[in-house]
Amino acid sequence: MNFKNKKFVKEKGISRMKSSNRLLFVSSCICVVFVFLTIRLLYIMIYKNGEYSKMAKAQREAQYIVLAERGDILARNGATLASTISVYRIDLDLDSIREYISDNNFTIKDISKSLADALEMDFDTVLKKLETKNEDGKEASSTILVRGIEKSQADKVEALKIYGVIISGDTKRLYPSNNYLAHALGSVNLDNKGLNGIELQYDKYLAGISGVRISQVDGASTQLPGDSKIVTPPIPGKDVTLTIDENIQYIIEELAEKAMTENIAKGVSIIVSNPNNGEILAMTNKPDFNPNNTFNEYQAFPGENDTEKLQNMFKDSLVSDAFEPGSTFKNFSMMAAIEEGVVSENDTFTCNGGTMFGSTLVKCWNLSGHGTQTLPQILQNSCNVGFMQVGAKLGKEKLDEYMRKYGFGQATNIDLPGESEGILKKPENISEMDLATIAFGQTNTTTAIQLITGFNAIANGGDLIQPHVMKEIAHVDENGTRIIDDTFKPTINKGVMSEANTGVLRDYLERTINQGGPVGSFMGKEYRIGAKTGTAEKADTVNGGYAKDKYIASVLAMYPVDNPQITIYIKVDEPNPAKYYGGQVTNSIVKEFFQKIRVYIDSPLYKQTTKNVNNIIVPDVRGKSVKDAKQILKDNKLQVTLEGKDSIVVKMNPDPGTAMQENSKINIYSGDKEAIENKIVMPDLIGYSLEKVDESLNKIGVTYNAAGTGLVTKQNIEKGKIIEKGTKVQLELE
Repeated sequence: MNFKNKKFVKEKGISRMKSSNRLLFVSSCICVVFVFLTIRLLYIMIYKNGEYSKMAKAQREAQYIVLAERGDILARNGATLASTISVYRIDLDLDSIREYISDNNFTIKDISKSLADALEMDFDTVLKKLETKNEDGKEASSTILVRGIEKSQADKVEALKIYGVIISGDTKRLYPSNNYLAHALGSVNLDNKGLNGIELQYDKYLAGISGVRISQVDGASTQLPGDSKIVTPPIPGKDVTLTIDENIQYIIEELAEKAMTENIAKGVSIIVSNPNNGEILAMTNKPDFNPNNTFNEYQAFPGENDTEKLQNMFKDSLVSDAFEPGSTFKNFSMMAAIEEGVVSENDTFTCNGGTMFGSTLVKCWNLSGHGTQTLPQILQNSCNVGFMQVGAKLGKEKLDEYMRKYGFGQATNIDLPGESEGILKKPENISEMDLATIAFGQTNTTTAIQLITGFNAIANGGDLIQPHVMKEIAHVDENGTRIIDDTFKPTINKGVMSEANTGVLRDYLERTINQGGPVGSFMGKEYRIGAKTGTAEKADTVNGGYAKDKYIASVLAMYPVDNPQITIYIKVDEPNPAKYYGGQVTNSIVKEFFQKIRVYIDSPLYKQTTKNVNNIIVPDVRGKSVKDAKQILKDNKLQVTLEGKDSIVVKMNPDPGTAMQENSKINIYSGDKEAIENKIVMPDLIGYSLEKVDESLNKIGVTYNAAGTGLVTKQNIEKGKIIEKGTKVQLELE
């Protein structure tokens, strides 16, 4: 081998060695990377497995709210006044619809016409929905077309087979009697949230608690069909039973409509109450609205814009409107004067048609004057001058003191939203002329609910009782047993008037409605009614003073006058100025009202529905023999269902301590005595006498300490709390 060949071999060997080294280096790098990836993969698969599994699952699953079914609103006899029904909704996936239009050579107007015809909707309304834009002006991807439609309409839409039109289940609030009790019941929005009235006041009970559903979704977060599960089931709303008497409500609905038509009035409001417990038996305002079509009727109401019109439609004038009451207020001026002892029945008052205050003549409605009258006669004649003299005898400080004591100038706290307090002038701001006009029903303002609440105190012997429309809140458990969660316990200010003096005024009120004639002059001897009518001028809110030819005619009445069981207030707003006096306008309404309901309110049916329900606290029969348990529950007027064949009761449903109505069903379970639990539901003892507390707690094995006398006002363990048998509860009584 020559030199050149040797050199070539040597260079080739070096080159091969370098190539081998490079290969080794690359192989080593690949091995290192592979080892690293293997370790990383093992780290992810083993150490981070739980975390990444959760992340992956979260990306495949989405949470959806499951709305709870709203509770019903019921009349006191159980009739349904508001309920929730199943309906359908139509949503539009606008991106898909645009694709559908493009693929099938349709136009957006074609789709609009098809949907409008199927749903019997306005074409332009549907077209506007299909052309919905976002706030930035770009085409929206989705929108709601309509909610609350019937199945027949949904079927018509489904038959169109338009890609992107989504039909799904929905709920709708239904008011079976339409305008009946509209302002008190209120209404809900599209999401079934209370807007006004009872629907708003008790929304937290009616609404229930929404649940959660987990569903599988694809990469675009679109829910996959047939793969979902309820994680947290919704809890249905509770039912709210009202004090409203269905029969009396129907009567006043008709009377209010008739009164508004016959008197060519701007409006009519009527409220009926049980003076002995504060329950509102019926209430109505005309004009009203149909809560099934809330947003289709507000345009008929006054207002400068849609919001004002809607507010005026919703406003319950019985609790929200403050006005100068006129002569119905004379009941309270006279009551105060009798209580203070500054007047008596044989006192005389002279009326010459008016009284001068400086250069101003304040007139009596009878310009020629009533002459000399006794105390009952100034009420019977509704003499303004006589009541100016009564006001002077009382003085401004005393008159103000009694009016506040009787509940004026402050909320009654009726369980309805939007209550007004009215306005009472402070004594330091009351002039001599103010004192005179306040005494006969001008200057200060009141509400209808304040007037009937004060009048109830005259009727019941002197107690000022909080008015209310809720009777009880209840739900049905999984066994079909109706559980009472709460009952309304009104605040009672006892003895704001003396019983003897309220009897005196009731006698005057009977003489007043009979116009001084013998008993029965107004409606017959079988109708022992006491009443006072009123005529009030309406304030001119623009120019000051009083508006020309604008009046409020009203009446407060009670029956039977010797032991009142029912009171009524009627207010006719702006009757025909040709006949506007309170007696002229309201006497016929009062007569017709009592003629229609007299037989009913004297019947056992009415007395049964209006009596205070004495709820039964379920006794504890666990550990007792089945035979003894059945007898104990039967003695407590409860029905029994037994499960099991053993001789000892080990479990009950509902739990001991639960408040139930008579004849409610109690499930008892027999078994091994060792399985007995000592859990008790703490009952609601507020308003109970000590005797009733002792009887109730003995039934369930709970002991107590009591401080004070009278009725229970506080308990240190809240109602509904699960406690152990033998627990001691601290009670305060007043």
